Amino acid sequence: MKQFHALLLAFFLILLVGCGEETQVTSVPEPIALTEDAAGHYCQMIILDHPGPKAQMFMAAYLHPLWFSQVRDGLARMKSAERTSEIQVLYVNDMGAAKSWQEPGVDNWIKADSAFYVVGSDAVGGMGAPEFVPFSSRDKADQFAHARGGNVLAFTDISAESVLSPIDITQSSQKIRTMDD
Repeated sequence: MKQFHALLLAFFLILLVGCGEETQVTSVPEPIALTEDAAGHYCQMIILDHPGPKAQMFMAAYLHPLWFSQVRDGLARMKSAERTSEIQVLYVNDMGAAKSWQEPGVDNWIKADSAFYVVGSDAVGGMGAPEFVPFSSRDKADQFAHARGGNVLAFTDISAESVLSPIDITQSSQKIRTMDD
């Protein structure tokens, strides 16, 4: 009986010591498929109603991802110093796997920090602003930049200023082109 009590005491001591330590979840959530229920974090509009690549962001304090109608908006949220919760991961559509600009895909997600972005092209995102067009392949990004203008940048080369600075929407709306044009 003494052995049982000693074992029980050891179990409770281990449990007590374990409770005093903070455990940190290090697993990164997997992307989820885009559905008709997804609404943009900023605009609260249905994401699927807008052309161009999208973004989904998982934050430590939220159970569901934040959706963005444009990749630029997701990058802005990520690069902004003003946020209320730790960002776990940002996923963006791989436009190299997209059916078209109108149908960027519902499950072709790549991690934003591993994508190549065409910046400064004539591509305009779902909310009418110049878009940062993501690709998993550097070759496909280079092909898009050659056809549509712009430069190919890695995630680390995108500055906070480039996604947070004001833009001239009137200029963007005059040069709207789809990926299919």
